[in-house]
Amino acid sequence: MRETHLNAHNFVLPLFVSEKVHQRRPIASMSGVFQFPIKEVADEARAAQDLGLQAVLLFGIPEQKDEQASGAYAEDGIVQKALRAIKSKCPDLVTITDVCLCEYMSHGHCGVTRIDGDHFHVLNDDSVELLVKTALSHATAGADIVAPSDMMDGRVGAIRAALDAAGFDQTAIMSYAAKFASAFYGPFREAAESPPQFGDRRSYQMDFANANEALREVALDVDEGADIVMVKPALPYMDILWRVHERFGKPTAVYHVSGEYAMVKGAVEKGLLNERDAVLEIMTALKRAGANIIVTYWARELARWLRE
Repeated sequence: MRETHLNAHNFVLPLFVSEKVHQRRPIASMSGVFQFPIKEVADEARAAQDLGLQAVLLFGIPEQKDEQASGAYAEDGIVQKALRAIKSKCPDLVTITDVCLCEYMSHGHCGVTRIDGDHFHVLNDDSVELLVKTALSHATAGADIVAPSDMMDGRVGAIRAALDAAGFDQTAIMSYAAKFASAFYGPFREAAESPPQFGDRRSYQMDFANANEALREVALDVDEGADIVMVKPALPYMDILWRVHERFGKPTAVYHVSGEYAMVKGAVEKGLLNERDAVLEIMTALKRAGANIIVTYWARELARWLRE
């Protein structure tokens, strides 16, 4: 009589690929998660596919950063090289790329900034131009899906138009449509080496108190051509996830983020939770709330557990 069933195809595995490491480097705040060098990331992706996963989500860490995020859209950028390596080893694996600028900006923000005295501004339209260049470079390198995660206004429509004009009309867009300014992103910023050097991201990420605004944000991205819409983080926003799934009827993703992962891992390490039981319960709840796609650092383990 069970109503909600998980399978490996529900899960997307995030992978961090870095120009700075020569062998996998553990991330201290995220037990079991690593930064991978180019020479290992394709093997890791193939191992994920062999477990039954269908997709990976790539985050890049460049050797050098600057104020124009030039590494994000460079032909020989870290994500572009990783895409080519993965596609050469497992061409049928769906590759999704994070389209954002924070990992490549010297200041760690998701867009171009201007500082006026004690205040700083993120320049929306200037940032969108760089995001479009990044998405095009990813599609050229072999990305199946581009995932803009920056929360700039109008970027989905601009990316869709540019992809179509360049002949990438089959490249899908998974939009971080309702991404909240959350306390649960801390470990990710260590993993991606992208903490802001000043200020915070509340001027462009969403206020966690706002639900109706989240629906307006999703509606804009749907109108602009998003194929998949995402809610991020996961557990504190299950009400948003349900409303998005019910209202729009689009393929709906949710990102179970680093802080949520680290909390459960911490409880497991203290002997307070059974990891398998807790994770399966969380993931079932997310799917029950409307998630067709769940981005999770437990994707490998879930694929194994669901075979048992």
